[in-house]
Amino acid sequence: MAERLATNTEIRAKEVRLIGPEGKQVGIVPLKIAIDAAKALDLDLVEVAPNASPPVAKVMDYGKHLYEQERAEREARKQQRGGGQKAIRLRPKIDDHDFDTKVRQAHKFLEEGHSVRVQIMFRRRELRRPEMGVRLLDRFAEELSDVAQVETRSPMEGRFITMVLGPRSARS
Repeated sequence: MAERLATNTEIRAKEVRLIGPEGKQVGIVPLKIAIDAAKALDLDLVEVAPNASPPVAKVMDYGKHLYEQERAEREARKQQRGGGQKAIRLRPKIDDHDFDTKVRQAHKFLEEGHSVRVQIMFRRRELRRPEMGVRLLDRFAEELSDVAQVETRSPMEGRFITMVLGPRSARS
């Protein structure tokens, strides 16, 4: 959040470079006259550049300024969301319905702008048949080919085969 600016009687300079409510420069005036001018318009005198010589003060509605600044920061945070990586784990002997559910879940993540890490997890005797996992990853990538593209694909690492899918719209 932005730092709080000095307003009205909080300003400590003897004179300020005054900017009117429309943004036009009035000139260098004594602080008392600048505060009176702001009060006459039912607005605040806000010190926008305290380090200038003399300090720059603007006549504005400070509450409205704070609200607009907060709203702009909120919008900026909202734009930053997305990105990240989501993980989905599958087993080689997954049922068709469960597979379709995982595909829908990945589709949603990809549309939100996330990349998706798909892991096939093997247990015991399944470790002897890694080609089942490879076929499952191929099928998963094919189901999502309209919204995703394969970014990386790793061979068998321990009990897992991993593939990372990235959203297609962000890439092309």
